Amino acid sequence: MNLPAPPSPAAAPRPVTSVAASDATPAATCVQARGFNAWYGTHRALQDLSLDIPHERVTALIGPSGCGKSTFLRWINRMNDMVSGARAEGTLTLDGESLLDAGRDLVELRRRVGMVFQKPNPFPKSIYDNIAFGPRLHRQMTRAELDDLVEQSLRAAAIWNEVKDRLHQSALGLSGGQQQRLCIARAIAVGPEVLLMDEPCSALDPRSTASIEQLIRDLRTQFTIVIVTHNMQQAARVSDQTAFFYEGRLVECGPTDTIFTNPRSKQTEDYVTGRFG
Repeated sequence: MNLPAPPSPAAAPRPVTSVAASDATPAATCVQARGFNAWYGTHRALQDLSLDIPHERVTALIGPSGCGKSTFLRWINRMNDMVSGARAEGTLTLDGESLLDAGRDLVELRRRVGMVFQKPNPFPKSIYDNIAFGPRLHRQMTRAELDDLVEQSLRAAAIWNEVKDRLHQSALGLSGGQQQRLCIARAIAVGPEVLLMDEPCSALDPRSTASIEQLIRDLRTQFTIVIVTHNMQQAARVSDQTAFFYEGRLVECGPTDTIFTNPRSKQTEDYVTGRFG
């Protein structure tokens, strides 16, 4: 199944470009930070961050609460613009294009960079209208084309078989795990390049969590995925690259198996083995 393609876009540790365990060649960089700093008012949330996020890989951001990982995630699609007193400096790019330019078209940016939140947030609309909402905003489509896109997106999110007979019922009637997969389908429907996931399983039961993790592994062949998680086992299961943050700094980044079995930093080792955090 091929989803609609998006239009072609025109002193920290050395960034690492990951090689997934199943891949023989490094992936090109999708999102790149260099000397990136972020504040909330006078509080400096990120300090001199330099990091590469590779194309069509899963990158996990780990670290204790308040270490800056969600702050970084939300700057990638400029959600922090809506936070009073939030500002950023340095370089942050998507496929070489600056994400921090004041004149950036944020509607288009958020089409290219989708977001899935900690708590499922379906619109108070039908299942069908949740998926169709974004495509209706961004392009002219016939009803048949829209029907096909809704089905493709729900299939990609592994929920089509569960909802195909109730597309015009309220999305609020779905279970928590189904709602989260619906939100992923809604993000997919507009044809993004990047999917940001901020603790997408923290509000879910173990069975729903397993479904979302399998979905993440399946989607990595089509999208660049960045996931914030406090669950070390989850990071180890789903990601190709892991970045460990502590007190606003990137301590270490590298292939996930290396971070969990042979980290360079004692601080990283202590965190991933549960000695703190």
